[in-house]
Amino acid sequence: MRTNSVKILVVDDDPDTGEVMRFLLAKEGFLVEMTTSPRAALDMLRENQFHILILDLVMPEMSGIEVLERVRQSDKDLAVIVVTGYPSVETAVASLKGGVCDYVSKPVEKEKLIGAVKAVVDDKGLLRNPDEKLLVTVGARIRTCRKDQDLTLKQVARRTGLSVSLLSQIERAESAASVASLYRITSALQTDMQSIFEGF
Repeated sequence: MRTNSVKILVVDDDPDTGEVMRFLLAKEGFLVEMTTSPRAALDMLRENQFHILILDLVMPEMSGIEVLERVRQSDKDLAVIVVTGYPSVETAVASLKGGVCDYVSKPVEKEKLIGAVKAVVDDKGLLRNPDEKLLVTVGARIRTCRKDQDLTLKQVARRTGLSVSLLSQIERAESAASVASLYRITSALQTDMQSIFEGF
């Protein structure tokens, strides 16, 4: 996983909490910046390209909801994860209206924080360029088609003349199949190449 291509901004007025989140995310391979100032955060968001904003809701200088409203004036797509030690129905509703992806309670648990970030990464396809997405999709569709017919990799290898190793790599998106190989695979699975590439 190329997590180092995903940039995260952590905003929390408590430097210790912010630093813990920064450390946990950096350990997972994400590029993380942290600030305790909501105003500084708005400047950083204007000047840099971040994929995810992790935002504390209760801050003395400016509330997280106010920061979120300002962010949404110029950027409707930025993924935002809210963290708060004071969860309430009002802040949850305001967060949802602001298009927040997830709502994590303090004290922040490592698994919940990492899980929320990884869910955003998956949902928005942040780690995949179009080529990678194509390989993953083609591999998944071939695997589904094969399993629907109760065929093993060995059986498909015998039908296609391709190695089990290559077929396995194609299914796991570790190798790009040539057009000739894809033709052999789709013929063996009695499907057409168009269905494998549908949506691209």
